[in-house]
Amino acid sequence: MAALRTVAIRSAVAVRVHLCPPSAGLVSVGAEGVRRRYKHTLPDLPYDYNALEPFISAEIMQIHHGKHHATYVTNLNIAEEKLHEATEKNDIATVISLQGALRFNGGGHLNHSIFWKNLSPNGGSAPEGDLKAYILKDFGSFEEMKTQLSTASVGIQGSGWGWLAYEPRKDSLSVIACPNQDPLQPTTGLVPLFGIDVWEHAYYLQYKNVRPDYVKAIFNIANWKDVAERLAAAKQAK
Repeated sequence: MAALRTVAIRSAVAVRVHLCPPSAGLVSVGAEGVRRRYKHTLPDLPYDYNALEPFISAEIMQIHHGKHHATYVTNLNIAEEKLHEATEKNDIATVISLQGALRFNGGGHLNHSIFWKNLSPNGGSAPEGDLKAYILKDFGSFEEMKTQLSTASVGIQGSGWGWLAYEPRKDSLSVIACPNQDPLQPTTGLVPLFGIDVWEHAYYLQYKNVRPDYVKAIFNIANWKDVAERLAAAKQAK
C-alpha cells in the first residue's frame, strides 16, 4: 500500500518551561462547518509501510497509521458531530465536556499528519539552506540541536511528543516537549517543524522499552526538506 510537559530548551545551560494551557481547545468551527466542511480523513502515507525499515518496521507503521491514527480521525469526527449537535441546542455543558476529546483526538490527527511527512526513506542527511542557518544561530550546531531534541523526547514521562519548533515572535527555533497528544501550535503558539512521537505504540514492537534507541534511529529517516518547507511557510505566515 503506497500511501502514509512541556520543556523548551534554549541552550545547554538555559532552560525555560512552557506549560501547555489546560483550557486550550481545538474548537474553531461553525455549526455547519463540522458536518459539511470539516469531515476529517486519514491521510495516505507518502511511502510504503516498509519504506522506513530497518529504522521503523512495516508492522509498526501499519498499526501506527492504519489503526492508531485512524482511530484519532474517527473519534475527532464523532466529537465534532456531538459539538455540532450541542451547539445547535445551546447545550453549553456538553460543549465544555467535549473539549478533552477534541484536544486529544484533534491533536492526535494534527501531530501524526505532520509526523508522516517529517519522515522519509530518503531522509537522514543534514539540513541545508535557511533551516541550517537557523539551527546554527539558535543551537550552535546541528549535533547540539539533535542532542537537545533527543533529551527532551526521551525525558517525557509517559507519552507525548518532542518538537523542533519555530517561535514567530522571536524569529527563532526552540525545542519543546508536549504531553499526550497536545497539539503544539494551538496550546503554545509555537509552530511545529519536526516531531518525534514517543508514545509506545510508535516504537515498542521493535525497540521494546529502549526509547533512546528509537529516538536516535529517527534521525536516520528525518526529512529535513519537509522541515525546511515548514519553516519557510511559518516565516511567511507570521
